[in-house]
Amino acid sequence: MAGRLVLEGIEKSFGSGAERLRVLDRTSLVVEQSQFLCLVGPSGCGKSTLFNVAVGLTAPDSGRILLDGSDITGRRGLLGYMPQRDLLLPWRRVMENIVIGVQVRRGDLAAARRRARDLAPLFGLEGFLNHHPHQLSGGMRQRAALLRTIVSGNQVLLLDEPFGALDALTRLDMHRFLLGVRAELDLTVLFVTHDPDEAVALADKVAVMSARPGRIVDQFAVELAFPRRGDRAAAALAGYRARLLAALGSGLSSESN
Repeated sequence: MAGRLVLEGIEKSFGSGAERLRVLDRTSLVVEQSQFLCLVGPSGCGKSTLFNVAVGLTAPDSGRILLDGSDITGRRGLLGYMPQRDLLLPWRRVMENIVIGVQVRRGDLAAARRRARDLAPLFGLEGFLNHHPHQLSGGMRQRAALLRTIVSGNQVLLLDEPFGALDALTRLDMHRFLLGVRAELDLTVLFVTHDPDEAVALADKVAVMSARPGRIVDQFAVELAFPRRGDRAAAALAGYRARLLAALGSGLSSESN
């Protein structure tokens, strides 16, 4: 397999004996340079476990993670990881939250602060770096969390339902924001969602996971230019959404058989 980020044949189980729970079944994904890949699957299919394996928080039973061709299985800090919760520390100002990753690993804190200030306008945070998290809206908190991930030096991002807790209008605004930042900074993104509409609206490519034990049951490119607006785009997106839902149904059926 070739690609910027490769998840190759990942298997993972928890427990032992009669209590053994198989979570991932030879799961493989390839994310190309600058690609936005959305991973969709039912609850409990192993998406978050797959992310934990990718970022080195959980060891796979078999398989490996490759970044630019190098095996990084079990290594931390090489991929940017953003969960659904923003995890901003309430007692730290926004700037100090953004640079915390660099501070923890004792990196160049002054350079991190300069980069945060330089990128603050793009992230809609100019004038808010000295605020505390409780003074920000939900969307602004998520933008601060994403900026924290990028300032930590990561161009390959794993985003685990980062907008799941936002209201519908804020989520749409965050979609536009994320696509703009991704293009401006040339980011490579693996994005988990439960929402078929979100997946086809954002993705260059969609991968669909089965129910547990999770495996990839379909992958397809969304060949539609941005911005995806108007009647023609809506018709095309409806077709991609139908394929995604069919693949989800197939994955659920295979689990029950």
